[in-house]
Amino acid sequence: MKPAQSSGGESRSSSRLDKAFEVGILIKGVGGLLEVAGGILLLWVKPGDLNHLVASLTQSELAEDPRDFIATHILNSTQGLSAGSLLFAAVYLLSHGIVKIVLVWEIMHHRFWAYSGLIYLTVGFMIYQVYRFTYSHAVSLVLLTLFDALIVYLTVAELRKRRSSAVRA
Repeated sequence: MKPAQSSGGESRSSSRLDKAFEVGILIKGVGGLLEVAGGILLLWVKPGDLNHLVASLTQSELAEDPRDFIATHILNSTQGLSAGSLLFAAVYLLSHGIVKIVLVWEIMHHRFWAYSGLIYLTVGFMIYQVYRFTYSHAVSLVLLTLFDALIVYLTVAELRKRRSSAVRA
């Protein structure tokens, strides 16, 4: 992706936006791959096996500090999992990951529809993340939502630039 030809600082800031967009899209693509891998893994895992794994991983930390915030939250989050909730998580991760991979692939090939698809998908998940935050108060959701807002902004800017280039051509 080449920076727009213009006067002085505008080309440099455009180039920075281009680089930020490319890095953000790359992160989204890697995230999609990790979601697909996680979804496949969850299809094979039984709730009891997951509980045992998490208990083993948090055991030493909880032996040191039985009230360790992260370890107790991780352990508590796996205690109530059922086969149905694991299946839901697997399907969620697989579908979300596959859609992200397809959109990132199509954006890398400059397909206009994929830019809009990524924008709408990301805004939809931002709304869901804000909803989840209202009862979980997880800082990670705030950070993820801020990152997604940046991706939406960069995608809109890139789409506008690409459309104006297509009109001039």
